[in-house]
Amino acid sequence: MALSIVAQLPDSAHTIVKFFTSGGFFMWPLLGCSIVAVTTIILRSLALRRKNVLPLVVESEIERLVPGGSVERLARIVQQDESALARIVRSALQNLRGPRSETVDVIETKARHELIVLERGLIVLEIITGIAPLLGLIGAVSGLVHVFSALGLSSGASNTQQIARGIAEALNATVFGLSIAVPTLIAFSYFSKKVEVFSVEMETLVVELIGKCYFGRVNREEGAPPASPRSTIPARPPLV
Repeated sequence: MALSIVAQLPDSAHTIVKFFTSGGFFMWPLLGCSIVAVTTIILRSLALRRKNVLPLVVESEIERLVPGGSVERLARIVQQDESALARIVRSALQNLRGPRSETVDVIETKARHELIVLERGLIVLEIITGIAPLLGLIGAVSGLVHVFSALGLSSGASNTQQIARGIAEALNATVFGLSIAVPTLIAFSYFSKKVEVFSVEMETLVVELIGKCYFGRVNREEGAPPASPRSTIPARPPLV
């Protein structure tokens, strides 16, 4: 039944099926790796679009903000946005009443969390980049084992066919493994660089936002002389 279905396929599909079936057992885990890699690449391509990480409306509002000015409009914008930059800015605006050092610590913690979210799935591509050639190599060794096991057992056409099948298994598994690893490595390098660029741009925007929000407050928090005792020490309650 399977052979009749394969025989009815077009020439290109028939060639692909023949290539896969002659590659041996290790073609199946390689096929699984290829499906996982393609799925991860598609999902990361959608998640790492610029509008999902650095929306233009939030970026423009931060750049438009006047030092020491009101952040109400920016707060309304980030409240309705679920991008990575909006979540970091929302966390920063919620902690503006505290000292600058505490706000920076909160932002750094939030930024590390967002960076982990942006890098989600890249470890899968990195693993597939490493194991796909190894699976191909194991398939090649398995094919060579079949070749050497067929040598000397018999003579004639049957022996030649077994040797040819073993060589095909070795070469097909190697080719399939490398053909998975190369584009996966390219995608991993591209997404890693994209996340790095996004993180630098977000850091620049958040530093600019903090500088504008704390404009005029730095001297009072860091460089201003201490206040007089009357303003800092509560008055002693009257004796009854």
